[in-house]
Amino acid sequence: MIVIIDYGMGNLRSVQKAGEHLGKNLCVTDSSATIKKAKKIIFPGVGNFKQAVKELKTREIFDVLVARIKEGVPFFGICLGMQLLLETSEEAPGVKGLGVLKGKVRKFNEKKIIVPHMGWNQIQTKDQRPKTKDLFKGIPDKSYFYFAHSYYCDIAEKDAILASTEYGINFSSACCKKNIWGVQFHPEKSQKLGLKLFNNFLTLC
Repeated sequence: MIVIIDYGMGNLRSVQKAGEHLGKNLCVTDSSATIKKAKKIIFPGVGNFKQAVKELKTREIFDVLVARIKEGVPFFGICLGMQLLLETSEEAPGVKGLGVLKGKVRKFNEKKIIVPHMGWNQIQTKDQRPKTKDLFKGIPDKSYFYFAHSYYCDIAEKDAILASTEYGINFSSACCKKNIWGVQFHPEKSQKLGLKLFNNFLTLC
């Protein structure tokens, strides 16, 4: 069973439709019992870091997600879903994320660039490790994906960075650590290459 986490926010249906287009049956749920049975977990993200953490705890699935990740279940975080993997965020001082990846979520400098970062931008894969090849298999380097965010991941574990993107600074746009994958962009809004990346996670990662 592949589950999409329902935390009362985010574009859940768009991600589910992307899976359906690929012939996959994805279950949208906020049930801890269902999450405990999941073979893979997708966390689509749109919204506020603090509110997302609050919703996860209210629905009593925050600790379940951490436990399942530590058990080795493949986890795919999208946009805010990637940010929540880190320890803290400038968007929500004092609020702790899932903390399975060391680092902090930071806000773009509005004096230098337009915030939020909206629209198509390139990703540059960092290397050719097997995990990079899995997620980006069949996707050319410097391909364009769709972004919509005001904050970015400053990942302390540099070997976990799979791809980066230039927007005022060079920031991490994809990551992987063991069974955890994350992307800052929205594959469900990124047309054919987005579907390809989804399929890579569902079948290879």
